[in-house]
Amino acid sequence: MAKPKKTWREKLADAKDLPKTIKLDKAAAARWGGTTMVVPAPLEVDALMRQAPAGKLVTIAEIRAALAAGHGVEAACPITSGIFAWMAAHAAEEGAAEGETEVTPYWRTLKSGGELNPKYPGGLAGQRLKLVAEGHTVVVRGKRSFVAGYAEKLAKIKLPKRRAKAKPRG
Repeated sequence: MAKPKKTWREKLADAKDLPKTIKLDKAAAARWGGTTMVVPAPLEVDALMRQAPAGKLVTIAEIRAALAAGHGVEAACPITSGIFAWMAAHAAEEGAAEGETEVTPYWRTLKSGGELNPKYPGGLAGQRLKLVAEGHTVVVRGKRSFVAGYAEKLAKIKLPKRRAKAKPRG
């Protein structure tokens, strides 16, 4: 018998031995902007996304900066940070569909440069509707959509205090 598929919320809660910090070689350091990097836990990204109140926004770049500062390193992994934001968005929609009222406001998390994320539940149209309902103006440039004046609407976020420090690897 096949193992039941994990829910988005189960996936989000699976820390996979994260967070962990790694030392980068010269090529990676040049690419990512530092010699040390944190690979965050999924719930850390979710916690930062939850800090954007109605009317405010956050970008993946701000999330990565908060993760790096919170772990005392120079950078946060852009790939896992983006994947975990995507997981948090789907977990929030899954929870909302089951009647949860306190879900992660993923629609307030934008890609760098204030761009909407087409991979979030409902795609660009779904994220646009939620942002416009909160008073934001969305502008379309070609196939991409952006929040006008997003930089002035960024929330101040920081990683909550951790109980245990990430273990250095590599």
